Amino acid sequence: MTSLADLRVIDAATLFAGPSAAMMLGDFGADVIKIEHPRRGDPSRGHGASVNGVGLWWKTLSRNKRAAAVDLSHGDGQEILRRLAQRSDVLIENFRPGTLERWNLAPEDLLELNPRLIVARMTGFGQFGPMAKQPGFGTLAEAMSGFAAMTGQPDGPPTLPPLALADGIAGLAMAYAIMVALHARERTGRGQVIDMAIIEPILGLLGPQMSAYKALGAVPQRTGNRSSSNAPRNTYRTRDGRWLAISTSAQPIAERVVTLVGRPDLVEQPWFATGHGRVQHVDELDEAVASWIAERDADEVVARFEEAQAAVAPIYDVTDIAEDPQYAALGTFVEVPDEELGSLTMQNVCFRLSDTPGEIRWPGRPVGRDTDEVLAELDYPEERIAVLRSEGVIA
Repeated sequence: MTSLADLRVIDAATLFAGPSAAMMLGDFGADVIKIEHPRRGDPSRGHGASVNGVGLWWKTLSRNKRAAAVDLSHGDGQEILRRLAQRSDVLIENFRPGTLERWNLAPEDLLELNPRLIVARMTGFGQFGPMAKQPGFGTLAEAMSGFAAMTGQPDGPPTLPPLALADGIAGLAMAYAIMVALHARERTGRGQVIDMAIIEPILGLLGPQMSAYKALGAVPQRTGNRSSSNAPRNTYRTRDGRWLAISTSAQPIAERVVTLVGRPDLVEQPWFATGHGRVQHVDELDEAVASWIAERDADEVVARFEEAQAAVAPIYDVTDIAEDPQYAALGTFVEVPDEELGSLTMQNVCFRLSDTPGEIRWPGRPVGRDTDEVLAELDYPEERIAVLRSEGVIA
C-alpha cells in the first residue's frame, strides 16, 4: 500500500510551487488530477530542456498526475471543478487573489459543497496586504527575503540562485501544510483554507536574521563561500584542478581539520573555541587549509579527510552525480517508462518509508490525456463530453 492512496488532490496551480506540493503528494499514492488550460497548457511545459519538443521539467513536475484540460474561466469548466471538489480532499491553486471568487469558485462556496475540503492557496504575496494582487514569482521572493542580498562575493552584486529555489521551498512547505490540515480534519471533521505566500517559507531557512537585526542591529553581509557562523568553511582547489567543499560546523570537526593540515597550534588559541571566534580569524584559517589542499590531488585530500573523520565533499556537476556510488546505493535516480519519450531518468521520491514507500508510476502526461476518464468519474455522459470538447471547454 501507499501512504496517501485514499486522497484525491486537484492540482489547479501552475509553474512550480503549487505543482511541486501536488507532486510530493502524488509520489506517495494520492490521486492527483492536474487541471490545465485546454489550449495553453501549463507554462512549465515550456521551461528548460526538452526532447522532441517535450519539456523535461513538466515530465518531473507532473509525474504521478492525471492530466485533465479544463477552461476554468468558462461556466461549464467551473461546474466541472465544483463537481470535482465535491469528491476531492485537497484543491491546490495559485491564481491571483480574487480570481476564484470571480469565477464563482470562492473557497467558502467550495467548502459549502464539501465541508471536508482543504483549499490550499499559493500566491507570491498572500491573500491580503498591499502587494496581494501583484504577480509574484520565486525570483521576487529570493530578492525580498534577503537571500540575494547575502549571496555572492563580498565585492560582487547580490546573487540570485540558478534554479527555482523559493518555489521549491514553498512547495515543500505547502505539502507539509496540507498534511497538517488533513491531520486536523481527522479531529474536527472539517476542511479549511491554507494561505501561503511564497515570500515567507524561504525566510525560515535563512536563520534568525530578523532576530539578530532587532536585537543587535546586525545586517547579513555577502561572504562568498565562507560562513558567518563558523570557519574554516569554503571551497578549495586541489593540485589537479578539482574543487572541494569543507564545513566545520561542529567544534570537533574544526579541530580535526586544522590538525590534519599541520596547524594543531591553532586549536590552543582562545578564539578557536567557538564558531564566532574562528570567523574573526578566517583569513588565517583559510590560508592554512587552502595551502595544504593546493599541494595535493583531490583523491588524496578526500582520503586523508575521511581518515581524520573530517567533513569534505567534492563539488559535483551532473556528470559526477550520475556516477556517484552513494546516489546509486540510495536509488536516487530511476528509469521511468514514458508514453512520449520511451523512457526517462528522473530523481526518485525524496525520502524512503519502510512500510509504505512512494514510487513514480508515470511521468507528466500530454495535455488532456485523462480528461475523458476524469469526467466519466464525475458522471458526465460521452455525449456531453463531446459537446464540451467541441466548445473548447475541455481538451
